[in-house]
Amino acid sequence: MMALFQTFNRKGIRQMNKRERIWQVVSRIPRGKVATYGQVARLADVPGYARYVGYTMKMLPSGSKLPWFRVVNSKGELSFPKHSAQYRTQQEKLEAEGVVFSEGKFCLQTYQWQIH
Repeated sequence: MMALFQTFNRKGIRQMNKRERIWQVVSRIPRGKVATYGQVARLADVPGYARYVGYTMKMLPSGSKLPWFRVVNSKGELSFPKHSAQYRTQQEKLEAEGVVFSEGKFCLQTYQWQIH
């Protein structure tokens, strides 16, 4: 976790609001990897705010370049209702980056972003 913050100016990260810190973390999730809502919250220095991460992703402006689709739940599933347009969009974007789904799930152990 600290490795991610070392890429930021430590003073600067503290001055950002929660939403900005979440955006910063999400912007750094590599292509073909995912992060859970809780993982993003911890990396943004707001542990326990997993639901707030979801809310922040939901409130992104239309057309945002932030890779919101790389944020998933801790069960290795997408959080949108299974047959919704949002679910299909998120799944298609992840599959385009190489994330393999089987019966609506993917292997979190394989695709989860690991900070070293």
